[in-house]
Amino acid sequence: MHEEIIHTENKPKEKQNYVMLDLGKSPEFGLPAFKQVVKRSLNGELFVGLWVTLREMAKTLFMGGKHTTKYPMEKLPISPRYRAIHNMLRLLESGHYRCIGCGLCEKICISNCIAMDTRYDENQRKEVSEYTINFGRCIYCGYCAEVCPELAIVHGGRYETASEQRASFSLFDDMLTPIDMLKQQQEFQGFGSVSPNADAAIKKTPLAY
Repeated sequence: MHEEIIHTENKPKEKQNYVMLDLGKSPEFGLPAFKQVVKRSLNGELFVGLWVTLREMAKTLFMGGKHTTKYPMEKLPISPRYRAIHNMLRLLESGHYRCIGCGLCEKICISNCIAMDTRYDENQRKEVSEYTINFGRCIYCGYCAEVCPELAIVHGGRYETASEQRASFSLFDDMLTPIDMLKQQQEFQGFGSVSPNADAAIKKTPLAY
């Protein structure tokens, strides 16, 4: 096969029309240079921009026209399924924490940031003696909340993870619902919780009796 060669040497080039701006002669030094700087700086467009800024500032301060959120006093609402700092829920009847120490969250954690230790109390009830989450390594995947059989650990809406020390966001007591706020504990909240229509979705097995 012969390659087709296109000759462009004899084609006339398109003429480009340039517009020359008459900027005058630029001063190099002295008083003319200073006058040029002042003239270009203090022009009408500068005062128009200042007027717009002052107008919007007056609306915000005196007319309630703010468009910002005063963080941290005000916070935007977050979806209940948002995967933020973990919450450890309590039993509404007794106030005891729901965690039974099964260790599934520790085993399924892919970043190896959950560590727990269990013991038996005087009633031979298994309880958690130590539970920590290293939020410096946690990737907030939600596996621990999904695998928990008692809905003891869920993801809450507290997303502030800044601290001067690493131990500030890793203690069990910090994630556990305060006993005086037990009545305010919301069910079916957080990533990994059961959906409200979970009972209707359950089907009876042949061995159900």
